[in-house]
Amino acid sequence: MLLQFVTALIAIAVALSILMAGAWVVQQRTGNSGWVDTIWTFSLGLTGAVSALWPIAGAAPNARQWLVAALVTLWSIRLGSHIAIRSAGIHDDPRYAEYSRQWGADAPRKMFIFLQNQALGTIPLVFSIFVAARFPSDELRVQDWLGVLILVFGIVGEAVSDAQLKRFRTDPANKGKVCDVGLWKLSRHPNYFFEWYGWLAYPVIAISPDYLWGFAALLAPLFMYWILVHVTGIPPLEEQMARSRGEAYRAYQARTSKFFPLPPKTEPPKAEPLKAEARS
Repeated sequence: MLLQFVTALIAIAVALSILMAGAWVVQQRTGNSGWVDTIWTFSLGLTGAVSALWPIAGAAPNARQWLVAALVTLWSIRLGSHIAIRSAGIHDDPRYAEYSRQWGADAPRKMFIFLQNQALGTIPLVFSIFVAARFPSDELRVQDWLGVLILVFGIVGEAVSDAQLKRFRTDPANKGKVCDVGLWKLSRHPNYFFEWYGWLAYPVIAISPDYLWGFAALLAPLFMYWILVHVTGIPPLEEQMARSRGEAYRAYQARTSKFFPLPPKTEPPKAEPLKAEARS
């Protein structure tokens, strides 16, 4: 089994490297780095589905393999389509555009390295899918269906977040304002939260005392949290929003949870001035 898993890791790494090299070519030719995230999403979905369905000891894929492949495919189609529609309507992604501005004349080479690092960082996500699909039992269990519910809930929550943001931005009355309606009142990044939440499905499916490889599926939510909260997700986006929205966004940051949906903080009541007789 060790040799099979090591071989899978190498194959996953090579496939992701090639696919993200293709994303670099598209970005260089179109000048729109928004397509990078679109290609990344579909690349993850493709490699994840293929790895889930990869034969076990030469046998045809079992029910769990098909289930896991269907989950990652559903996720990929929903998110990839959303990003593709968004990318088609912009000239460039502000986050990547800022990177290119900082890199200057060396931007093409550094972008290629950046995307190869992104491919490297995607390996834990695909490997989590791989080990979940290879749980040593042909019969579906309660925890498999629990994993389905978790992923579906994450997809629906992210779709609702995206729809609320799009509706807010397309209203001319909200031009220049900060979206703080619906789920955006509970979290500054509810779409990122639900994206992370959906990746909890694979460890739920995979983990068992009798299947130690299943614990490797924890890499997916751990890595996704780190990426979204500390690296390429929230930090550059909030920096951009603070520049474009100024004090309004800083006030939003002060009252709204950064990641996990929580009730907004209420501002402390202002102290009323003392009456004249009380001051005397």
